[in-house]
Amino acid sequence: MKRIALIIFAVIFFFVPQGESAEYTPAPEPPQITADSAILVEASTGRVLYEKNADQVRQPASLTKMMTGIIGWEKLSPSDEIVVSENAAYTEYSSLRLEPGERLNALDLLAGTIIVSDNPGAAAIAEKVAGSSYAFAQMMNAKAQEIGCEQTHFTNPHGLPNLNNVSTARDLSKIAMYGMRMPQFRETVGTKKRMLYWLYPAGKSEPCENTNELLYPPAETKNFITVYYDPAETTGIKTGYTQAAGGCLAASSRRGDVELIVIILHATDMETRFNDAAKLLNYGFDQVKNFRQVKSTRMTRTSFVRGGERATVHLDAARDLIYPLIEGEDPKKLSVSYDLPKFLDAGIAKGQVIGKAVLKYEGKPVAEVPMVARESVAEGFSITSFIVSLTEPIFLFAENFLAAA
Repeated sequence: MKRIALIIFAVIFFFVPQGESAEYTPAPEPPQITADSAILVEASTGRVLYEKNADQVRQPASLTKMMTGIIGWEKLSPSDEIVVSENAAYTEYSSLRLEPGERLNALDLLAGTIIVSDNPGAAAIAEKVAGSSYAFAQMMNAKAQEIGCEQTHFTNPHGLPNLNNVSTARDLSKIAMYGMRMPQFRETVGTKKRMLYWLYPAGKSEPCENTNELLYPPAETKNFITVYYDPAETTGIKTGYTQAAGGCLAASSRRGDVELIVIILHATDMETRFNDAAKLLNYGFDQVKNFRQVKSTRMTRTSFVRGGERATVHLDAARDLIYPLIEGEDPKKLSVSYDLPKFLDAGIAKGQVIGKAVLKYEGKPVAEVPMVARESVAEGFSITSFIVSLTEPIFLFAENFLAAA
């Protein structure tokens, strides 16, 4: 009887919703920018802090190479040898001065292609991975869908003008977020200067300087950046420019625990894209002064197990639940709820995703994190698990009765 009472008490406790609260800081008015399309997001959650025509379809120029780098680092080993074909070498605008027949390892060519935005390098990477730029573009489109892009279509790996090579600021922010979670991508896009070495011809090397001027102190920039920024805070990402696309930029910056990503599309020139990005990043850091953070160690729950060697399984959040608060939002209106099955069949593996913890603002979901099993529960027999099977219909009936009342 004592065990039954404990189970009933645990179930009742399990049904009780719980919430959290925190403080917030008001934000200033958003700045005026010259770009036709832009978006500013918090990098860990994707929370949108500012947007301007963020779903307007545009040519992304060399921001295309973010996806080229993602696929390259996922599909190639650093030591893979890449031979530059005639087709790749004769692609327009080679900063690396690649020639047919030259060979580089994937680590060097990927880094050089991203840092100096080399178009032949992007074509050579595409041919190595997929056999042709066309086949590689199909991989790029599949990856874009996987990441969650809705209006992106790639036709080439470099971003040279093509009416069908298009994306949006919102989609490109998703691609940038995905890339920045990859260690090699993050390291490369944050590199100011790097030497590039050829396998053939032996001894050939080339210094590479990143085209993202937000990485450099103002005195070292080539364009006149009038807006304050701190190069020590800049973490990436990628520049782009064609006459059709205008000035494009994916920029990221970290200040304390906050990292932001901004996408600029169709700025008036190569100079204003940096000013626009700096304005928005400064605005974002002023805006996000408080995070709603629930530690994973505080998000623990228990589900009951039928037909197992034990009657319960402990569930933990896979990671901390984080959400940035912005102007006008009251942290007291945030709450954490749990979407979990109350009863499970045995045969549960440690680390198995069971459900999720959901952060809500005014009752609407705004962020979530998976809940996983802390331990395995094998099939078998125990008195308490048998009691769970017997009492489950009673609790389900009571739950339905209370919901209908």
